[in-house]
Amino acid sequence: MFNPRIIFHKISYLAYPVMLVALFYVFKPYFVGFDTIWENYNYALIFLGLGVSLATLQDTTKTQNNFSKRIWESPKKGKYVLIGIAFLCLYFVVAGIYGFYISTNEIVQQLSFGAFVLGIGIMGMLKSAIEMFENHRLDKKI
Repeated sequence: MFNPRIIFHKISYLAYPVMLVALFYVFKPYFVGFDTIWENYNYALIFLGLGVSLATLQDTTKTQNNFSKRIWESPKKGKYVLIGIAFLCLYFVVAGIYGFYISTNEIVQQLSFGAFVLGIGIMGMLKSAIEMFENHRLDKKI
C-alpha cells in the first residue's frame, strides 16, 4: 500500500549529499583562492538550509539515536532544545532580512540570502522538533 510517510522519510536522506555540497563550498576557497570567499559561504548557507529542510521530512515518530531519544523523552531537556532552535531560527531570519534590506556592507548583503534560507530551513526543523517532542515525551504517555 502507498505510504507517504515512508516516501518522505526516504526523500529526507537526500539531505546528506546536499550538506556535502555545502561542505564543498566551505572548503572551496582553500583550493581556488579567497577572492570569492563570501560568495562561496553564501552558497554554503543556501545548501545547508536546503539540507536542513530536506532532513525535516524524516519520520518524527522514530528517533535516530539514543542521544536524541533521551532529549525528546525529557520534558525539561526537550523544552530547552526547542527554545534554542527557536532562537537560532529567529537569529538567521532576522540576520537575513537585515542584510538584505538594511545593511550597506557588501559582505553582509552577500551572505544575507544564504542566512535567510538557512533560517527558513531551521524553521522547518523547529516544526519537526516540536513533533518529535510531542511524540516521545514520557510525561504525556499513558
